[in-house]
Amino acid sequence: MILFIKLVLAHLTGDFIMHPTAWVTVKEERKLKAWQLYAHVLIHAVLIILIVWDAYFWPWALLIAGTHLIIDALKISLQREKTKRIFFFLDQALHLIILYAVACLYLDYAPDFDLLNDQNILLFITCLAFLTTPTSAAIKFFIARWTPHMTDGDEESLQSAGMYIGILERLFVFAFFASGHPEGVGFLIAAKSVFRFGDLKEAKSRKLTEYVLIGTLVSFGIAMLIGILFAKLMI
Repeated sequence: MILFIKLVLAHLTGDFIMHPTAWVTVKEERKLKAWQLYAHVLIHAVLIILIVWDAYFWPWALLIAGTHLIIDALKISLQREKTKRIFFFLDQALHLIILYAVACLYLDYAPDFDLLNDQNILLFITCLAFLTTPTSAAIKFFIARWTPHMTDGDEESLQSAGMYIGILERLFVFAFFASGHPEGVGFLIAAKSVFRFGDLKEAKSRKLTEYVLIGTLVSFGIAMLIGILFAKLMI
């Protein structure tokens, strides 16, 4: 849908490219009293009108700008230092939903929800869901008996980083196998070996190395199996 793409382009330009970091800081400090908030919304309205370039679209451009102001005002008023990340993604999701809704209303287009009845799409979504936290939990439970004792220095790492790294690597492996390019897994293994196993060598802990290796092999194995099954079950 060309209109939706244009609206997303205007949004990305206004919310990121033409949105100085200094303005973000001032808005968070002065909130609704910051003139930068209203200038930001005005820039969005102008960008939408210029990019869409449709004389009949200006009321919708004002509607989008108005909802953008409301969403941004709520975000800067309600967010706290610990919730900034959550509000950022929620803010962007709401903006995109409104842009899509406006595009559908303007073009009198009804979204096709029959896609959820497509077996291949449902199978794809199910595979992705399985490879995220469910697989992480299963692997953690499976290798729990081999968990090595960590000293204070060994525990210095990002919170939940291992889980997210595992999820990402499984999704990449699944994508390679599902798309018929299993050779891509070799590059992924090589990249992980450079970064991860170099640290393990410096740690000089055989138990930790074996623990990480077991977890990695199980993670890769599950992702490869799901990728192969998905490719076989595709209609």
